[in-house]
Amino acid sequence: MKVEYDSHRDLLYVYFSMPSKKVVKTVTIVPGVFADFDKNGRLIGLEVLDASEVIDKKIEFDLSKMEQVA
Repeated sequence: MKVEYDSHRDLLYVYFSMPSKKVVKTVTIVPGVFADFDKNGRLIGLEVLDASEVIDKKIEFDLSKMEQVA
C-alpha cells in the first residue's frame, strides 16, 4: 500500500497495488471519493478530492455491493 498527498490540489490517493496498474473503471463512493478498479474488478486505489475537508469525516462503503468490471 502506498499513500500520496498533493497539498497544492488537496488530493489524497491510496494505492492498493502498483501505481503503474491501469485503471479501467472508476466508481464514485461518495461525492469527492472515488474507487479505481483494474480489468479484473480488483480495487487498485482510492482518490479523495478536497482531502483536508473529507479526511475527518467517516467514509464507509461495501465493496461487495459495487458493480464488477466485466
